[in-house]
Amino acid sequence: MNKILVDTNVLVYSIDEDSKFHTISKNLIQNPLNELYTTSKNLSEFLVVLTRGTKETVTIENALKVLEDLISYFTILYPSDASRKIFQELLLKYRPKGLKIHDFEIISIGFQNSVTNIATKNEDDFKGVREIKLISF
Repeated sequence: MNKILVDTNVLVYSIDEDSKFHTISKNLIQNPLNELYTTSKNLSEFLVVLTRGTKETVTIENALKVLEDLISYFTILYPSDASRKIFQELLLKYRPKGLKIHDFEIISIGFQNSVTNIATKNEDDFKGVREIKLISF
């Protein structure tokens, strides 16, 4: 089994049939050889993307229904005191700024749960973090 932490953009592409990354994201999620994880932070970000509606607005009720169907493929990871310590260590080591700090929180939660493979289309968000392996497409 491949333990993979799935980033928010992969979650979004997996349900966005208009995206050129839809099929590959959906296949990654539905592959039974992958042991998939995501964080509570990714789920919040997913709901933000769905409900901010650049094309059309999705109601929170509909967004929650979509999320409920999607999360059946994942183990959801939550922050802990231990992940907070890892988070602080990573921040001091890599010194990210602004929105990049969110990504380091996600990484730290994965690390606390021994998940170091991250599936993302936004490689720049994790660029330079030597402790992880990016699964990009």
